[in-house]
Amino acid sequence: QVQLVEAGGGLVQAGGSLRLSCVASGRTFSDDAMGWFRQAPGKEREFVAAIRWLSNSPYYGDSAKGRFTIARDNAKKTVYLQMNGLKPEDTGVYYCAAGSSDIVAMASAYDYWGQGTQVTVSS
Repeated sequence: QVQLVEAGGGLVQAGGSLRLSCVASGRTFSDDAMGWFRQAPGKEREFVAAIRWLSNSPYYGDSAKGRFTIARDNAKKTVYLQMNGLKPEDTGVYYCAAGSSDIVAMASAYDYWGQGTQVTVSS
């Protein structure tokens, strides 16, 4: 079993920044992807960003491109999401996920999920 522990959420004004982190523990696979999804009230879970461990290749959802940056630290088994230029529409619960599927933008491809961390962006 893999455990994912998230941190870094909070309340920020529009235009501000937050840095989310997710630490993985337990059994992991070298070819896993780790990703970030978010879910706003009444909406489906939305892909934000993902990264593959072996290649360090990042992937971004349309809303994240140009504003968010995903990075990983292999030694610490940690993935980060640097969020800049935050907008009210970025508000939601952000979830860290881990899995071995190539379909990194689909929530169903991930096997493990963190508890979520709330991000609220005020106008």
